[in-house]
Parts: sequence; structure tokens; C-alpha cells
Amino acid sequence: MKQAKIRVGLVQHHYSHDAEYNRNRNYTAIETLAAMGADLVVLSELHDTTYFCQAENVDNFDIAHGVDEDNEVIGLYRRYAKINNIVLVTSFFERRAAGMYHNTAVVIDRDGSIAGRYRKMHIPDDPAYYEKFYFTPGDLGFEPIETSIGRLGVCVCWDQWYPEAARIMALRGADILIYPTAIGWESTDALSEKERQLDAWITVQRGHAVANGLPVVAVNRVGYESDPSGVTNGITFWGSSFVAGPQGEFLHKSSCDTEDTPLVEVDMGRVEQVRRWWPFLRDRRIDEYGPILKRFLD
Repeated sequence: MKQAKIRVGLVQHHYSHDAEYNRNRNYTAIETLAAMGADLVVLSELHDTTYFCQAENVDNFDIAHGVDEDNEVIGLYRRYAKINNIVLVTSFFERRAAGMYHNTAVVIDRDGSIAGRYRKMHIPDDPAYYEKFYFTPGDLGFEPIETSIGRLGVCVCWDQWYPEAARIMALRGADILIYPTAIGWESTDALSEKERQLDAWITVQRGHAVANGLPVVAVNRVGYESDPSGVTNGITFWGSSFVAGPQGEFLHKSSCDTEDTPLVEVDMGRVEQVRRWWPFLRDRRIDEYGPILKRFLD
């Protein structure tokens, strides 16, 4: 941990088909949050486009690009970070090679350098979330990314449902867990089902905070996006971006239906104290956890 307190800016936006427009709005939010004193700004998953995974369309691969220092789009966000003196968590459709694509988070440090990358490990394949069509599972592991403000345990969306991912990040020394996200409701779900889904999403991530004694930052997009294939009624992304402290307590929670760019102060010094009270890492029975490596136990 490099800072006792981190001021985290969340960018909960609605996105359009116009990538340049989206990037300009992202920059405005970053600039505003930096002026408010942000140390870290987190964007949502695949923030330069609409959520194209609602339909399987090979033309969507044209959206992908490289995530190296010399890529024009990456260079743009590197400048955003450097000009505003912030650490920036971004999310892109990465073209790694012909026929190989990833859902990749890129973390940029205050000086505009790329601190590290994370490729989404768990890839969903559900109605309106056809990500296996687009993304190869990540191969960089669950490795925290070293930055000037601390070690960021960055995962992406579907990864947030897996306690193993959060635990490995914690065991490898992450100071904070971060989840850029794109998740929402399909219109035919009953209101009670929608409420259960949202509550489950929040609860499981607050559980990661409690079980690992770490703050959690989850940033989702918001608003309705139609299904270009017409097969479903589209997705209403449920926003509700939040920051939880190391006991799962809410430090901030955005609404489910409006854009929001809050600045949230996180007291990183509480991690040490909470882990002394609740020494979950100390009491783990690692000698008995072998079965977790099996797909299923018959």
C-alpha cells in the first residue's frame, strides 16, 4: 500500500455507437474528477462502445484494436491520465492477433505509462451476453498491477462472481479489488427477479470485500441498449456502481438509472486493522483445499 487514503472516481455512463463521442465524454468525466482531487479513476467495461456482445456478428471484430503503447486509442487514454495526474483503469476489446481477441483492462499510471494489463478470465455465454463468440479467455492470471498509488487487483465483470479470483488477487498482495462491468436486465424479467439479480450482484462483491479484508470498486454502465439482432428486447444496464470498504460497508452506491461520476475517499489504513480483527487469511486450511481444483465433486 502506497497511500493511506485513495480518492476514487467512478464513471457510470451510458454509451452510444459513436466511439469518439464516448471518449470525449470519458475525458470530461476524468477531468472533472481529477479537478475534485481523484487519485484513481475507474471506467466501466468496454467503455468506448455500446455493449456489442448482445448479438453474434463477425463485423464487430472491426471494433477491436491493440493495447500496446503505440496504439492510437491507448495513447489517447495515456494522455488523459498524464494530463490529469491520475491512475486510470480502462477496458478495451483487444485484437491480439488475427482470430484472437480478448476483453482487456489496461491500467495507466500517473505519468501516462502502462502499469499493466488484465485479460478477462471468466467468459460468459448467455442470452444477450454472447461473449464466448468474441473473447478468448485471459492468460495473464490473477496478478495485481503495481501502480504509484498501490497494487490494484483488477478483474472484469463476469470475474466478479468468482471468489477464487478475488482470493488469489488478495493472496498476491492486492490493496484493492476493482471490477469494470457491463451488466443489466432483460425487459421480460419480472420486477422481483430483477431485484434479486441486482441484490446478488452487489452481495457477492461485498462478500469479496469481507472475505479478503479489502475495499472493492465496481463500476457499471447505465441506460438502455437495444439488441441489434432483434432476438431479445435489449438490455437496461442497472448502474448501481459502488465502493465497499474492507468489511463490506458501503462507502458509495450510485443509482440504477442515472449517470454518475462520484468521488469516493477510501481509507486504505483500515485494511490492516480489519485483518487483525478478522484474520481469515491466517486461518485458511490450505492443506484441505485440494478438491477446489476439480470441476465437480461426484
